[in-house]
Amino acid sequence: MGSYSKALEFYDKALKIREKALPPSHLDLATSYNNIAGVHTEMGDYVKALYSFEKARTIIEKALPANHPDLASSYNNIGLVHYKNCDYSKALDFFEKALEIKEKALPSNHPNFVTIKTNIGLVYSSMGNYSKALEFYYKALNINEKILTPNHPELATLYNNIGLMYTNMGDYSKALEFHDKACNIWGKALPPNHPLLATSYNNMGLVYNNTDNYSKALEFYGKALEIKENVLPSDHPDLAISYNNIGLVYSNMGNYSKALEFYDKALKIKENILSPNHPNLVTSYNNMGLVYNNMGDHSKALEFYDKALKIKENTMPTNHPELATLYNNISQVYDNMGDYSKALSFLEKALAMCQKSLPPSHPNIKNVMTGIYLVKKKM
Repeated sequence: MGSYSKALEFYDKALKIREKALPPSHLDLATSYNNIAGVHTEMGDYVKALYSFEKARTIIEKALPANHPDLASSYNNIGLVHYKNCDYSKALDFFEKALEIKEKALPSNHPNFVTIKTNIGLVYSSMGNYSKALEFYYKALNINEKILTPNHPELATLYNNIGLMYTNMGDYSKALEFHDKACNIWGKALPPNHPLLATSYNNMGLVYNNTDNYSKALEFYGKALEIKENVLPSDHPDLAISYNNIGLVYSNMGNYSKALEFYDKALKIKENILSPNHPNLVTSYNNMGLVYNNMGDHSKALEFYDKALKIKENTMPTNHPELATLYNNISQVYDNMGDYSKALSFLEKALAMCQKSLPPSHPNIKNVMTGIYLVKKKM
């Protein structure tokens, strides 16, 4: 945290000097605003980051021609903050503006396409459109594999992203293949406390958790958390992600008190830094609902699921896979309460969404169909 505040101090001093010496539309001012915004982005303060990036954008748009590469960089920066703040439609809008500029100015296999195509893939991934995300990740990978050495860290980033898509699509062997490639490259190329290694460990943990290898999942999630606690401020949103992940493994192991301990840590961070209806609160509410349901506290479970559902229905596309997961979870509470008609209603909603958004072989579809069969037997 100290290094961030020190960086802001120096960047603010530079900005004040430039504001006194230069006209308001000078590009050096845009550089200062971009530098300040970059630090705020790293700190997870996306409101301040967006403010400074927009100040830079205003200057750049006035000073440079419409197809200038610096304008594409500005759009990309703003898109990235909107992405991190879960405003995916705005993020996609700015990333596509950046891509349009690059397509007019550069050959199709130019290295500068890698970042923007990767970013567009990230947005589609967050919107639940995993096949579209894979399409853009592979476009970026095809460029990078031609111009980089086989162990280059930038290849690891794309391997990691592709692995994550295969995880989301339920192809866990393919997911492990790509995450293992990423982890091997980053392990050799980066210092042991690098945030990208934490990302790699986290995603390996996710695959092992999904394949019920909980000891292996805790091992990798623990490695990720150790790095994050060493390099990030104590209220950083990435720490909340790690706490949630570890809580989920303990929940799957049936250790509900330990699960609630980690979920509560995550929720406290999120409630301190996010608006009450922010999409990132959903994971915490959903996970706490799951634990309370497993503990037999059905009213508490429905309370948390209801909080999650209100946010999801207002912020996500109607066929998003995560919405289907939540409907499935709510159905389990009603099933446990003996209210089978409500349980069936939520399962049928979940199935309709899964069939629209996931490949036919995805395990979630089979799980929901099994749930419907079992509930109907009880009616």
